[in-house]
Amino acid sequence: MEEIQRELEPRERLLWSGRPKQGVVFRTGDIFLIPFSLLWCGFAIFWEVSVLLSGAPFFFLLFGGVFVIIGLNFVFGRFFWDSLQRSKTFYGISDDRVVIVSGVFQKSINSLSLRTLSNLSVKESTNGQGTIFLGQVSFTESMYGGMSFPGAPKGTPKLELVNDAKRVFKTLIDAQKSAQADT
Repeated sequence: MEEIQRELEPRERLLWSGRPKQGVVFRTGDIFLIPFSLLWCGFAIFWEVSVLLSGAPFFFLLFGGVFVIIGLNFVFGRFFWDSLQRSKTFYGISDDRVVIVSGVFQKSINSLSLRTLSNLSVKESTNGQGTIFLGQVSFTESMYGGMSFPGAPKGTPKLELVNDAKRVFKTLIDAQKSAQADT
């Protein structure tokens, strides 16, 4: 992958590169968020219609409008934003490090040395797709299935929604053993 290859040092060897699953993805936390977002947005729209029909002051219309915008983001926007973020994300495992290139408005490069990585884990679904966590996973992160909210801290670095996750995890573990043996 060109995006990862550009970030490697001259003697560094790329062992694997990939991308997260593209398009709309439903996550574990959506079991709660979808009904909540529909209720939120439905009530906000009900509020706006009631304000319009009652002839209430403009402030009430403006106040409700903010909640409609938040509701529409909960219902639709978060799926669009998540998909857009993943479309701009690239992963690589070299003989020295894990490289994550991401960013919608500005490029961010996360480089993690194989020699210092610990608490590696993989969570795989029945179709072989999965997420490789490159560190200790927090309770809230595991509770919401890796879902994050705009503006929230990113949490544990991860190779999210990659195909053949077990094979990629084995590549990572083997590369880490080799890197640590070279020290």
